[in-house]
Amino acid sequence: MVTEAGLIGKIGLNSAGVGVCLNAIRAKGMNKSRMPCHLGLRAVLESNSCKDAVETLQKYGVASSCHMLVADSNGSVGLEWSYKDLQILEMNDKNQVFHSNHYLVPHPEVTDTVWLEDSKFRIKRIQEICDELGHLPTLTEVQALFKDEKNYPFAICRAEEQGNHSGTLFNIVMDLKARKASVILGRPVTPEAVYEISF
Repeated sequence: MVTEAGLIGKIGLNSAGVGVCLNAIRAKGMNKSRMPCHLGLRAVLESNSCKDAVETLQKYGVASSCHMLVADSNGSVGLEWSYKDLQILEMNDKNQVFHSNHYLVPHPEVTDTVWLEDSKFRIKRIQEICDELGHLPTLTEVQALFKDEKNYPFAICRAEEQGNHSGTLFNIVMDLKARKASVILGRPVTPEAVYEISF
């Protein structure tokens, strides 16, 4: 997994071919009876399938707002959490799930702050690029998607400049059938290091 020091779970994949990604969402509220987000991510990485991971998360719940993309070689599902509810995003007709840093479906009784206004642009942009491809992207094409700088510095490949206070720190592309991943540290257009991981 790719994580900050000291965190027990974050973005990554396991030897069973289960992967998880995370989008930060800043909707207010927390439910202390549920798992913290990072324990939920760890639970996914300890699962043997996407189905098992989703069932575990639904059993315990996630305490606060976030989006988790959970997948295995059979497919993926998006889980939009708030402290009140869970909204499930199924794959589209091309077996894709897209997300960025805001809620894509309504959450009753919860207001999304949309803390990064460009999140709305980025979700439209990734869908636009994939629609132009006309097919499920190859791994190489997926890696290229994350280099997109349209709307710079508020792009898919974000840059911390021109008044923007956050940028892309890393990128991970997973092949869950082959049980391998490519991790780029830094912005994908100017990588600081590249790691190839396989199980």
